[in-house]
Amino acid sequence: MQGVLLDAASLGEGVDFSPLEEQLSHLQIWPTTQPEEVVERIQDAEAIIVNKVVLDRTALQAAGNVKAICVLATGLNNIDLKAAEELGIQVFNVQAYGTASVAQHTLTLLLALATRLPLYQKSVAAGDWQKSPFFCLMQHPVTQLAGKKLLLVGHGELGREVERLTSALGMEVMIAARPGKTDDQRRPFAELLPQADAVSFHCPLTEETRDLLNAENLKTAKKDLLVVNAARGGIVNEKAALLALREGQIGGLAVDVLTQEPPRDGNPLLDALQENLNLIVTPHSAWITPEARQKILELTAENLAKAKAGR
Repeated sequence: MQGVLLDAASLGEGVDFSPLEEQLSHLQIWPTTQPEEVVERIQDAEAIIVNKVVLDRTALQAAGNVKAICVLATGLNNIDLKAAEELGIQVFNVQAYGTASVAQHTLTLLLALATRLPLYQKSVAAGDWQKSPFFCLMQHPVTQLAGKKLLLVGHGELGREVERLTSALGMEVMIAARPGKTDDQRRPFAELLPQADAVSFHCPLTEETRDLLNAENLKTAKKDLLVVNAARGGIVNEKAALLALREGQIGGLAVDVLTQEPPRDGNPLLDALQENLNLIVTPHSAWITPEARQKILELTAENLAKAKAGR
């Protein structure tokens, strides 16, 4: 089986592609692929390996030999799944490759918000500590997480790992019902939010989860609520959350994801980093430990084996 990898550079440096090569008679690796280059590069491929490059109906129809598409991620929104099904092309993704990495990042964000790390870093940089009449600074109230309530939205493998880590800190974890699932016996997000001292999202972006945290339900939250979103941009309404933070309706906001990535058109959260806010924005980097990126390739190699076996 001949394969082509269209955007190898999206996995960064230091990864080993040999697990893929072992499953294929030949693998053509391209660091990046522009939209106008897709059709030409997949012409002879039986297996297309891709991370974020879009494979639409036109491209798939032009690739007469392709039998399988292996996506180097969980999300499949860059693939025309209907066209793939009609053309008899199997589509595979990878899941649970970054559980430890994303859970670690989530905990980092939560701890940083709780200790008001962004605010104290700015205070020290501004010389406040050097001029303090006391041995420490205490102008920003710190949250002790032990004994506090964490609301999790999404309780798959990743959500359960975050539950394990935060429980070790002494937090009480509440699990919201899956948005849009009428048969879920757990209490809905909006009902649990007023009780939460912190909330962390680990669910996909769907029509049911878009703007799940919004201006209306933010009014019901505790004024020191800590919000962490390392799931998908759009689950937290950015403008509403930022306004709540500015007005003291919540205590902190940390996101690893934005509605547009990369944010070439700007974003209000990026602009607000210059303000004196308990705000953290990281560049969709929760998943990028070397172990997680290599796991993606190992799982993709398993998917290639399934494709060859016709499964």
